[in-house]
Amino acid sequence: MTDAAAFDRRLEPGIDDRHCRFTREQWAKLRDATPLSLTEAELEALAGLVEPVTLDMVRDIYLPLSRLLNLRVATKRQLRAATEGFFGRVLPPRPYLIGIGGSVSAGKSTTARILRAVLASWPDHPEVDLVTTDGFLLPNAELTARGILGRKGFPESYRRGELRDFLQRISSGEPDVAAPVYSHSLYDVTDEVQLINQPDILIVEGLNVLQTGPPSSTPFVSDFFDFTIYVDAEAEDLEEWYVERFQQLRKTVFREQTAYFAQFADLPPSAADAVARTIWRSINLVNLQENILPTRARADLVLAKGHDHVVDHVELRYH
Repeated sequence: MTDAAAFDRRLEPGIDDRHCRFTREQWAKLRDATPLSLTEAELEALAGLVEPVTLDMVRDIYLPLSRLLNLRVATKRQLRAATEGFFGRVLPPRPYLIGIGGSVSAGKSTTARILRAVLASWPDHPEVDLVTTDGFLLPNAELTARGILGRKGFPESYRRGELRDFLQRISSGEPDVAAPVYSHSLYDVTDEVQLINQPDILIVEGLNVLQTGPPSSTPFVSDFFDFTIYVDAEAEDLEEWYVERFQQLRKTVFREQTAYFAQFADLPPSAADAVARTIWRSINLVNLQENILPTRARADLVLAKGHDHVVDHVELRYH
């Protein structure tokens, strides 16, 4: 039996017949000789408030993923070079676009930060930028005027036209494209901007980046990505992580004088727990069930977490 045939027999059915499931051990072997460049101190700076991340997880999960993406970036560049040769002209530079979606409290931001760090360690694509779609939310004043402040994070709460325009300009190779910046302390969009100047790779992280809709001549945000990732966990675990993070924020960000949620800083732990669960069940869980979870099957790769935040298995879509 060939090595390829032996490998194929190890693959299990994934979320559908287009995905193959890898155990953590199977996925880790795909790292090959990819070196680990992150230190413990660097990793600690990338971790989330309540999400433990170890070098072992980076080695087992993120290094194989970075190797896969490195190969895909190289293939994209080869196709680009062939297209330039066909037309006899140089095309504008275009970053390789990666979308990362998933629920509130799933660990999307941590995943995006770690992935950015490991991808930037490859010498052939050292410039890696990261943008979150939070900056494209409607300002609180407008959400309030429309009566949908309680639906922040739902599709209708975003400036989707501006997000599409941003990705279109990035895809066209424009330099210094501005992305709005969101403050989690203020719980609102700020006047700041983040300039994206033709990186090798751009990671875009957000709740609804994988969504589509009825057929339309207008492109969806998901149409712009070269590769998409869904960070997955059971709803019960997501709720517990949300509550845990809420309790941590009560001791930190909520204590800032200008913090939007400063009123919760001095709540007793039991009352804070009740508030967090109410917010989760009335807003975030509804958004997960109605808008986010249905996009899971569309992802090129699913990072499926267990109750301890650790990635239990990986599901890769074959095109």
